[in-house]
Formats: sequence, C-alpha cells, structure tokens
Amino acid sequence: MKILKYVGLIVLIIIAIPLISALFISRDYGVVEKLIIERPIAEVYEFTKYLKNQDQFSKWALMDPDMEKYYEGEDGTVGFVAGWKSENPDVGHGEQEILAIKEMERIDYELRFIEPFESTDKAYLAYESLGPNQTEVTWGFEGHMSYPMNVMIPLMNIENMLADDFQTGLSNLKKIMEK
Repeated sequence: MKILKYVGLIVLIIIAIPLISALFISRDYGVVEKLIIERPIAEVYEFTKYLKNQDQFSKWALMDPDMEKYYEGEDGTVGFVAGWKSENPDVGHGEQEILAIKEMERIDYELRFIEPFESTDKAYLAYESLGPNQTEVTWGFEGHMSYPMNVMIPLMNIENMLADDFQTGLSNLKKIMEK
C-alpha cells in the first residue's frame, strides 16, 4: 500500500511539473527573418505580393507538391484567400488571407491552421530598398499557444524551427529572383 502512495505521488509530480512550468512560459512567440535580394524592390514586391507565388519558394508549400489548393478572390489584393489540404502532417490543412497591403512596404496575412491543430496567427512580408538593385525582405510571424500547450514552445524549440523554415523560404525566393 505504501508503494502505491509513492507511485501516485511520483505520477502527480510528473503531471504537475509541466503544468506549473507553463504558468511561467509566455504564450506568445515570434520569428523575424531577413535576407537581401539583389533585385530592385519593385520586382521583388511584384512577385511576392501574389500568394500563389509562395508555392514556388515557401518551404511548406514545397513539402507536398500534391496537396490540394483552393483560392478565393483576386490574388494580390486584400481579402484574397489561399487554402491548402495535405496528407502530410507537417503541412496539414489551413488558409492564408491577405489582410493589408502597404504598396512596396509590407503585406500582412492571417494564417488559419485547421489541421493537425487549430490556430490563428499573423504573418507579414516587409520590403526595404537598400539601393537601386538591392532589396531587404523580412518575413515575420507572430504566434500564440494557449495554456498549457505553451509549454511546447521551448520544448520543441518552435521559434528556431520556424526561423530555419523562413530562412529556407527566403533563400528559395532569392534564387528565383536573382536568376
């Protein structure tokens, strides 16, 4: 009987530690990655303002070339929605909508993840001309995980994982634009 008490206490401690830890971990996280592309800002902006073009450089879009895609509205304008459904659990099912456009400066998106988990987050692409043939592109993401799932942010190293994915996407974009 004494052994059952100890086992029960150990199980309780194992369950309590992550729940208590999650109280002290931020529920919000973000990623910002930048890359310089040797092309004029107008060219880079004109290519990237179309969500359909992300299929050519986004790491996630390239992970499943057979995913089902659907679109609503006029690409490159506020309100346009690009959706995807994939059997690959790393890609899942979701939508991306253009929320705001500031010509040649920034495009804001809402990402709505449906599967394998539900989440709504914000992302953006920002542009800065560094010269007549040089553009700095910034890809940013702002995410949120509710308690107690926020304990996964440091455990899975989510910010670094996303940073690597964004850097891969920006590198792919650079190769396309500098051809």
